[in-house]
Amino acid sequence: MAERIDDLQCNGYKIIQDTDGFCFGMDAVLLANYALQSVNEDAKLLDLCSGTGIVPLLLAAKTGCKDITGLELQKDVADMAERSVKLNKQEGRMKIIQGDLREIRKLGMNSSMNVVTCNPPYMNAGLRNTTDRKLISRHEVMCTLADVCSAAALTLKSNGRFYMVHRPNRLVDIFNELRKVQLEPKRMRLVYPYENSEANMVLLEAVKGGKTQLIVEKPLIVYKDKNIYTDEILRIYAVY
Repeated sequence: MAERIDDLQCNGYKIIQDTDGFCFGMDAVLLANYALQSVNEDAKLLDLCSGTGIVPLLLAAKTGCKDITGLELQKDVADMAERSVKLNKQEGRMKIIQGDLREIRKLGMNSSMNVVTCNPPYMNAGLRNTTDRKLISRHEVMCTLADVCSAAALTLKSNGRFYMVHRPNRLVDIFNELRKVQLEPKRMRLVYPYENSEANMVLLEAVKGGKTQLIVEKPLIVYKDKNIYTDEILRIYAVY
């Protein structure tokens, strides 16, 4: 496993990543930005399917939140995330737990979180090699959408907020699984590569025990021309 240290260009934070593994992409950055408004100093935050810890690290860099936890199944990936916490000297307010979200009841987090985030595996079909790190990150090999929603619902306090990034072609499944566990979809924003293209990501906010009302926000366009970000994407990526 070959590692590198990447500069997040955000308050001096850095992240350790595996050059041969699954490195973070724009979806993680957009998810962290979408959850930002709910993460204040007093919030307790849990990131499911945390990978190398990109979402917790970005939220630590951008907020004053004092209680941030990442949960990651794969031991070697969780180890990288833990070392990134230490690299950024954030041990006092961040921790990484190596564990299975399908057994989250054993971790003693029931109804304890104000905010839960997740950038889960998107694909529910494909190969089933459970030792392939990239496959585990992309496919529902070790957890399903239902598992993710159940873990979020179990750990959130009443009226706590769940933020997820996913694929638009799974929206029917997403709404179905959220409502099964009393997570009510409240906000949704579709992400488009270009203005005239089809959406390839969706950002969602759900509230535990929330009332029925979904706000569909204006589209987020990534590129205004080939390899040229829109002004909004540049603001999201702006150095803090």
